[in-house]
Amino acid sequence: MHRGPMSDSASPGLRILLIEDQHDIAANIWDYLERRGHEMDHCADGVSGLARALRGDVDVIVLDLGLPRLDGLVLCRRLREAGHGVPVLMLTARDTLEDKLRGYAEGADDYLVKPFAMRELEARIHALRRHGQPATTLAFGPLRYDPHDMMAQREGRQIPLTRLQGAILACLLQEAPRVVSHARILASAWGRQGGDVAALQTQVYELRALIDKPFAQPLIQSVRGVGYRLLGAS
Repeated sequence: MHRGPMSDSASPGLRILLIEDQHDIAANIWDYLERRGHEMDHCADGVSGLARALRGDVDVIVLDLGLPRLDGLVLCRRLREAGHGVPVLMLTARDTLEDKLRGYAEGADDYLVKPFAMRELEARIHALRRHGQPATTLAFGPLRYDPHDMMAQREGRQIPLTRLQGAILACLLQEAPRVVSHARILASAWGRQGGDVAALQTQVYELRALIDKPFAQPLIQSVRGVGYRLLGAS
């Protein structure tokens, strides 16, 4: 599909890349979101979807999992490995906790199970753009995070994060070195939609692999049964 024109809406329109192989579902999503003022682009398989996503210039990706040519989970993982932190909302009929945790582990920011209401889809898209994003660069000890480009820095190394990883790190940086409860991090990163302690643990595991594992001193500390906190340099 070609890129659709903008239309009037009460809120600013977003540039949305829809990667969905079912024509009727894609058409319904396209029509609804375009009428709501969003600029739409569409790919019907995983290979073309990944190529389009890697070009950038989109605000949110709405990604189906059961795609031909390249599975949505693999697409998301390759996108993250390439350093792209654009928010990704996964659409799927797979509704078990294990499915959701695997999606988060591959870099998804949110997860919507089919069938869904279009109003909820748009609400989730807007939530991905606004939740957990501080106004300025945050720093504590050897760690910095710039929310505008979703880039962390440690010991001179640039570390691209997903929106969800960035929101979690921003919450910890804003409170460092205090302990931040699970509930506070969930509210900051996921808002009212989605997210639970298991999903948070998966995201923190991925975050640690990026900002702790390559370095001599771990910075993210678990406080059992309570939450997490950041440690300063020793």
